[in-house]
Amino acid sequence: MAHLLIVDDDDAFRDTLAETLQGLGHDTVAVASGAEALKAVEAVGMATRGRFDAVFLDHRMPGMDGLQTLAALQARVVRLPPVIVLTAFSSAGNTIEAMRLGAFDHLAKPISREAVREVLERALQQRTAHGPSAASADAAEEDGGELIGPSHAMREVHKRIGLAAANAMPVLVLGETGTGKEMVARALHRHSARAERPFVAVNCSAIPKELLESELFGHVRGAFTGATGERPGCFRAADGGVLLLDEIGDMALDVQAKILRALQEGEVTPLGSHRTVKVDVRVVAATHRDLAAAVREGRFREDLLYRLDVLSIRLPPLRERLADIIPLAEHFLRRAAGADAAVPPKALSAEAAQGLLSHAWPGNVRELRNVMERCQALVRHRVIGGADLATALGTTLRAESRVDTGGADERLPAAWLDGELPAAVEKLERLLIAHALAQTQGNRAETARRLGIHRQLLYRKLAQYGLD
Repeated sequence: MAHLLIVDDDDAFRDTLAETLQGLGHDTVAVASGAEALKAVEAVGMATRGRFDAVFLDHRMPGMDGLQTLAALQARVVRLPPVIVLTAFSSAGNTIEAMRLGAFDHLAKPISREAVREVLERALQQRTAHGPSAASADAAEEDGGELIGPSHAMREVHKRIGLAAANAMPVLVLGETGTGKEMVARALHRHSARAERPFVAVNCSAIPKELLESELFGHVRGAFTGATGERPGCFRAADGGVLLLDEIGDMALDVQAKILRALQEGEVTPLGSHRTVKVDVRVVAATHRDLAAAVREGRFREDLLYRLDVLSIRLPPLRERLADIIPLAEHFLRRAAGADAAVPPKALSAEAAQGLLSHAWPGNVRELRNVMERCQALVRHRVIGGADLATALGTTLRAESRVDTGGADERLPAAWLDGELPAAVEKLERLLIAHALAQTQGNRAETARRLGIHRQLLYRKLAQYGLD
């Protein structure tokens, strides 16, 4: 039996969670605020004897919110147990920040009994494995466009960013072209202790090989023909901050060797100079290539891969993030409309939303952003129709097939027709719920009303499809 602390200002949710945990065989103490949580900690002497085995902490509370409470606990408690942060208003920003501050996990409400059981089991296993100190110093509402998304896959990305932001080790960001790898690097910078220092990005594939070394490490006057002055280079420009080496898989082997030395020694040598210069730079490397395959083929240094791949973050392609497509599309339409109230953002028709979900998105989030900007600029009417989307994509929506529904003019993606009925129904339910959530800007009561279902059924569907 574990001794657990619940901190939540919602009386009904707090009581329900306490009943759930007690039903799982655990003992609970429930309080309604961050201040009461700190008093509860002092009352049981958690700072010296580790009495609580885990903490369930609400994020949005009046007065001291969840993240402030977590920071206060970190400051007061020598051996902090696993802290599970709960929120009904999940975003990339609060997920990353919670993990950076040392939260064990960050979950979105409503949370099922099975999810409570599973996360608590993991938390208690970690506490047992690492002794009384469950949260180490290494573990740790502003969303960048490419990081928006309620899908389970993107929430895992947010958590990885938060954990990585809490330290200064190199990070390797993997993902197809257009998935938002630079946005991940910027989020790491923004949520880290280096946020006030420079962020410098260099695209290794866009700079000719003969110029890349000078771009990265700088040069002195006379180092080569045309070097009429001194250049500091990207490593020195990013001193104290973060350097993104984008598309590092395209870097020449001789430059890779110098990158490895810079990472190992913390110093660079400008071209034409024999003097080394000390630098304090956190390197984030990004690539769409398979670096392990490149190592086997002799195109990438194995020792550099080991040095970079201390922490890795994989960005899934958009086709694997069905729940994110409509929210992202709505976001890009709003951003394309800008602050001009005379030009409101366009809305998506059901047919356009279906077309977005049916498209393969080979260019990922970048392609979606471009298509939405094109629709906002060129569509003359308020609502984007299926034909408008097809024009913006430069195609016809060939992924659709007409279905006989008793005379109704309905369309479904043809791939759905090849599977079993339950799977197709699940996909359609997910599509309708995601579209309704986007239309209501996440208002669950209004979403349930539009769908004609009870709110509790909506909550179960949101959890089932990872849309919560």
